[in-house]
Amino acid sequence: MKVSAKWVGDAMFLGESGSGHCVVMDGPEDHGGRNVGVRPMEMILLGMAGCASFDVVSILKKSRQKISDCMAHIEAERADTVPAVFTSINIHFVVTGIDLKEKQVERAVQLSAEKYCSASIMLARAGVGISHSHELRAVEEG
Repeated sequence: MKVSAKWVGDAMFLGESGSGHCVVMDGPEDHGGRNVGVRPMEMILLGMAGCASFDVVSILKKSRQKISDCMAHIEAERADTVPAVFTSINIHFVVTGIDLKEKQVERAVQLSAEKYCSASIMLARAGVGISHSHELRAVEEG
């Protein structure tokens, strides 16, 4: 896997993935940026949210759950000193569907956390305290 980040001025960088997709990263105005892109540390959390959500949705589909939506909300704390690494992260899944089984959703979240989500497992191994939570939202069949 390869990526690149090209400085385009001030505190702005253009990131390009090995698969050819681009994203603008920028810093806040008080750090010389113009606030027109995602912060690099936010990108890490976005990657974790996408990775874990992919797992949860895949596992629920394989277990024949009638899932119609999955949102992953992350809240993270960072150290007050440099390097301002993540010290804790909570990922909260809101899973919507028809007749979802609580145990199936709980198991999907657990499997993602313990076995499949490379991003969250890597951060946990680096010492970040990671917690997971979830809620179910029902929709009527029809």
